[in-house]
Amino acid sequence: MTDQTSQAQPFEIGIFTFGELSRTADGAHSDPRDRLEQLLEWARVADQGGLDVFGVGEHHRPDFAVSSPQIVLAAAARETERIRLTSTVSVLSSADPVRLFEEFATVDLLSGGRAEITAGRGAYVESFPLFGQDLQRYDEYFDDRLDLLLAVRDGNPVTWQGTTRPPLHDAGIWPRPQQSSLPVWIAVGGTPESAARAGRLGLPMYLAILGGPTRFRPLVELHRAAAEATGIPQPRVGVTSHFHVAETTQAARDVFFPHYAAYFAENMPRGGMLDRETLDTWAGPGGALFAGSPAEIVDKILWEHEMLGHTRFLAQVGLGGLNQRDTLRSIELLATEVLPEVRRALAR
Repeated sequence: MTDQTSQAQPFEIGIFTFGELSRTADGAHSDPRDRLEQLLEWARVADQGGLDVFGVGEHHRPDFAVSSPQIVLAAAARETERIRLTSTVSVLSSADPVRLFEEFATVDLLSGGRAEITAGRGAYVESFPLFGQDLQRYDEYFDDRLDLLLAVRDGNPVTWQGTTRPPLHDAGIWPRPQQSSLPVWIAVGGTPESAARAGRLGLPMYLAILGGPTRFRPLVELHRAAAEATGIPQPRVGVTSHFHVAETTQAARDVFFPHYAAYFAENMPRGGMLDRETLDTWAGPGGALFAGSPAEIVDKILWEHEMLGHTRFLAQVGLGGLNQRDTLRSIELLATEVLPEVRRALAR
């Protein structure tokens, strides 16, 4: 379990995406083929720049290009050399954990031992009717399938019995990954029980920081306390945030605002229309949004780290149809100006 604890771990910074599609002038969605090519270029630039993690999330909707993170990550494995490759997230409740493990073990072999799984319930539920799951058993599916995923990871052959799929009796699961233990992270949306469960199991967790960052501190404390109560080394914590960086604060926010407003309207319509003043407030001190100069991004990462003690930060890039040039420049600045400064500050 040492590969998933917070002890002696350098601070890691990476990028992730759900592969969302933008709207064209006639109201149609942009071409998913083009989007997938863009994602692979992001992975290459992030890898070459020295970032630590590249993540891809899962959706089953017409406005997203990625329904299978593991396939995209397998392609990214052949385009990169050192960056870790993770799902952000895999909707475990509506997946077959055996098949999921086999696919990520394959990514691990293709990448030379760089694959990770981030398991989550999913913020959207479109996959449940699609794959024949009963939404009334939402929690049961996740608990049952997480138990099976960990059993498959930790032993082979596997004997297991649960409530949401047929049992396994001395079943061999192949291939096995190159890593001795395939890392499994848990995505926690804000539920105390989810944080406590991850801690009890000794699993690292991600927090999606979309509201006031200070409200996530109790979840981190609960996660660590649950691990300590069961005698498990302190698991790692990662945070994810919406992100854009440019050379100056004004340049970052001027470019980002119309795209982020479009993303907000498409994906969070209950919040109403996003105005520039609100974006500036969210991106300011104490806010959850990362949009500004490299120095501002460094300060906010360090502030959150002091509060939460996390050791991994993932930036959600390319939001709202932001063009490829500006997205790539944002990734480059994250790698060349933000990451080194954060590590220097933490080393001091």
